[in-house]
Amino acid sequence: MVRVASQTPHLFQRDVNKVVDAVLDKIVAALARGDRVELRGFGTFGTKVREGRVGRNPKTGATVHVPEKKILYFRQGHEIRKRLKPGAANPEELAS
Repeated sequence: MVRVASQTPHLFQRDVNKVVDAVLDKIVAALARGDRVELRGFGTFGTKVREGRVGRNPKTGATVHVPEKKILYFRQGHEIRKRLKPGAANPEELAS
């Protein structure tokens, strides 16, 4: 957040922190509800349900039940995929 604040000298760092925290809170709340979050050009966040299974404790070798749980996934967008491709221009230059 310090970098964002330094790139926008007309904004106070505390205001930048509030905006970033508010955006992240909304994303987390949407994911907790089971919604999908798309940031155009960047990517898509979502959740999947990983079914329960029987696992093994690597230390003792005992079998244990691993319960069902939600996992987060991220799928990169077209724009970020282009920027991260080998041979692409420096991402710092593209952001300007």
